[in-house]
Amino acid sequence: MAGRADSPDGIPGGSDDEFRSTVFDESFVRQARLQEYSAQERLDDPEHREHPVRRQPSGVMRLGGSSVKQGIVLLTLVVLAFATAVYMGMSGAYQREPVGEAPPLRASVVPLSPRGPVPGGTPERLFATGPAADFRVGAAGVTRPEPTATRDFTETQVGAALELAKNYVVASAVDSRVLRGSSLTPVRRFLVPDQRTDLDRSVREAATTGTTTQSAGGPDGVPPVTGWLVRFDTQKVTLSDAGVRVRGSLTVTQRDPNALEVTADHVFVYAVRAAGQADEERSSLVTVRRQVRMVMQRADLLDQRLRLEHVVMQAGPLACGTPNTDMLRPLAAGESADGEEVTGTDPFADRPLGSPVCGVLADAAQPDPSRR
Repeated sequence: MAGRADSPDGIPGGSDDEFRSTVFDESFVRQARLQEYSAQERLDDPEHREHPVRRQPSGVMRLGGSSVKQGIVLLTLVVLAFATAVYMGMSGAYQREPVGEAPPLRASVVPLSPRGPVPGGTPERLFATGPAADFRVGAAGVTRPEPTATRDFTETQVGAALELAKNYVVASAVDSRVLRGSSLTPVRRFLVPDQRTDLDRSVREAATTGTTTQSAGGPDGVPPVTGWLVRFDTQKVTLSDAGVRVRGSLTVTQRDPNALEVTADHVFVYAVRAAGQADEERSSLVTVRRQVRMVMQRADLLDQRLRLEHVVMQAGPLACGTPNTDMLRPLAAGESADGEEVTGTDPFADRPLGSPVCGVLADAAQPDPSRR
């Protein structure tokens, strides 16, 4: 190497300051194509003194110890990353359920038969002398509790879920258009898209066969129309008073970090009279109790929609042998159910099966128009 005053090429006046940043470490030296024999090797072999350097074979790569370790670590990381990706892909394919798949609505309708003739009178008298005397009218009877924040939902979100549930209850059991069977829109607008399709299918099958195939719904069946909403057969009865009496409750719980569950439990009382009957003195009351479990995802709260999971409805006075899954056909004032329906069912009797599950409407649940 030239002195400080000379350049690397031996040109006087040069300086090696500009080469100070260049550092040749041990691994760089070992990988050089030309290597100089050591002093001892040149002393031991005269040939080495005449040819002080040797050429490394072109196919040999000499790596330092640290380089070998780095290569092994890098290769291990690549293998682990690849194995993890394969495992996650395979396990995810078996553990994740298909997007959008949800169980169908389960619903049941239980008719309640009266023990005797159905009491009649004016709507005002019937409401005043029955258990619904203190009930509120219409939407005012569907009250909601004060919302409380849950672990993953704010007070505002819980309040929105309760309000959504209230709106569905009013639309499905108080709206006169729905009760008369003239429109499904008030109910459809609150259902998630796939359940709108299910509701349409229930109505379509009811119109074709006169009743749905399964009162409780199921994977191969169709939920009853009266599981989705309350409506009356206008060929049998008509509403005498648009003011539905309502009392009940709404409760909300958090199902998981992304969903709220609301349960609605309400009693609705309707004043009806026989179709074609103009005399309001011949009105009677129909009582319906509905328990509805519904679920709202976060996105559903923004879109104002919900999913119905389970509905149980009891309604009376109805005849047990009359289909009520497509629409309610209540007994009018003065009519009675068959005595056999009230006293019980004999499983030993030789008659066709298929009558719906039925209950007895308690006398205390009926109005007493004779009272003043």
